[in-house]
Amino acid sequence: MASITNPPFSGWEKAGLALQLTFAAPVQLLYNFGLVVSRAAWRGLPLGDFAHCGFIRFVLCNASARQVQYLSPPTAAMYELWINGRRNDKIETGDQVTPDDAACLAAAGRLQHEVEPLPDGASSLLWLGNRRRATKFVYFLHGGGYTLPIQPGHLEWCLRAYILAAAGRARQKNGSPEEDQQKREEEVAVAVLQYTLSPGAQYPTQLCQAAAGLAHLLASGIAPGNIVVGGDSAGANLTAQLVSHLLHPHALAPRIKLAAPLAGVFLVSPWVSARVDTASFAENDGVDMLSASFVRSANNHIVGGAAKAVFDAEVASGEGWAMPADVDASWWDRLRDVTPALYVTVGKHEVLRDQGVVFTEAVRRRNAAVDVRLEVMDSEAHDFILLDGQAKRDGDPTKRMRAWASSVLWP
Repeated sequence: MASITNPPFSGWEKAGLALQLTFAAPVQLLYNFGLVVSRAAWRGLPLGDFAHCGFIRFVLCNASARQVQYLSPPTAAMYELWINGRRNDKIETGDQVTPDDAACLAAAGRLQHEVEPLPDGASSLLWLGNRRRATKFVYFLHGGGYTLPIQPGHLEWCLRAYILAAAGRARQKNGSPEEDQQKREEEVAVAVLQYTLSPGAQYPTQLCQAAAGLAHLLASGIAPGNIVVGGDSAGANLTAQLVSHLLHPHALAPRIKLAAPLAGVFLVSPWVSARVDTASFAENDGVDMLSASFVRSANNHIVGGAAKAVFDAEVASGEGWAMPADVDASWWDRLRDVTPALYVTVGKHEVLRDQGVVFTEAVRRRNAAVDVRLEVMDSEAHDFILLDGQAKRDGDPTKRMRAWASSVLWP
């Protein structure tokens, strides 16, 4: 595996970062904010979310991976901070509280800090929900270009879209008393993979860690049919890598033989190709939070350098573990052996739109037995469900995800 020593952030790097934040950052922030908001306004898009896109674009386009990692809490630390903060949240007098808000607060109050280390000693499963009482599970792989640690919005998304899926069913009293009681006792738990970020590690390190996490869940006695697997952006890429591994075992990753298909797989704004020359890159550059330059940099971090020769050889051989859209779609034949349901959502205004659409349509054509659902959302750019989570709201992306997850966990 391609692994790189990641030295501590040096004094020179700290000095350079301080100068950048003092002098260059204010100009860069105004430029990116103004660029995205003005283009969003021209297209008649919701300015609040696209203003958020402008800020994220500023960070991604102007800070290096090492700078972002220096300024951000690591994934495990963010997980602990989020749980502690969420458990202390209270409803203020006069707040307008929906049933989902109340259920969310109740579920958050029961959150526990529980970490299961995986065999490599560098990755782990971070649990949300009661894994001992749960009957349904989500295996979540977070995005961030393989360089950013998990964000609070990822954890909030998991709480609202998956753990609350069971709470929503409990409120639907449309069966016998026994059935309604069973619904009240149902719980969903989410296992979040904490994986090694690049440039500290490259492909296929993260695939090996993702496979080890799934193998651990299965070895603990969870039936594949009770597990949904997915992620956003780079997490969607890692999900695609994991599904590829289940179809075509990678020599370096733990081998997994499913006793039955997984309940479902989801890919949010998937990054599934190393190409940055599709029409959506030109069309949506400047309105999306991602840019061609950031995607090129992310490509280099994960499959460049020491990993490039391996990646190039795999693509030349038609092997699509790292970037499945860069090989023939036959790579994803027999998907029904892995899952009966694939959910892919992209924003019309994101640079990764075309690769997600082309990839999904190709998979659909070759897998008639799989329920492949593709959504191209008119008013969204990259990963808008993450913006929902950052804002602690049940927006349309979260509601759509919750509905799909419920449909495959309780078919």
